[in-house]
Amino acid sequence: MKPFWETKLLTEMSDVEWESLCDGCARCCMIKLENEADGRVHYTSLVCELLDTQTCRCTRYPQRSQLVPDCIELTVDLAQSLRWLPITCAYRRLAEGKPLPGWHPLISGDAESVHQAGVSVRGKVIPVTMVHEDEQIEHVIDWIATEESR
Repeated sequence: MKPFWETKLLTEMSDVEWESLCDGCARCCMIKLENEADGRVHYTSLVCELLDTQTCRCTRYPQRSQLVPDCIELTVDLAQSLRWLPITCAYRRLAEGKPLPGWHPLISGDAESVHQAGVSVRGKVIPVTMVHEDEQIEHVIDWIATEESR
């Protein structure tokens, strides 16, 4: 029998199935800066203050939208339209008709596989609260791919 992510559309998944698609990379918790001139989005090595940088999980997940008003609650529509989502994101991959990578915990059976594969932010980020707002631009990084290589 095929796994649910290979037989169901994103719109057909239960809440539990949807949540299980999250690989725990925490890239969506990274602070992103938009260039107002060209609309490009740049990732920084800064993360939301609610992120546990060791586990790469939100410490206040149920309340995150109230505590951090600009926290994005990912929906099917957003998974299909947000071009700044990393190409490794399971939601984006499935929305684009691509398979989950072998390191994804649903494939590997191991929540640590995303960290072992070097995909998570573990050891690469710091909380945004440690940096003055005027200095955030100095933390722009280029190791998150949001578009396939041409």
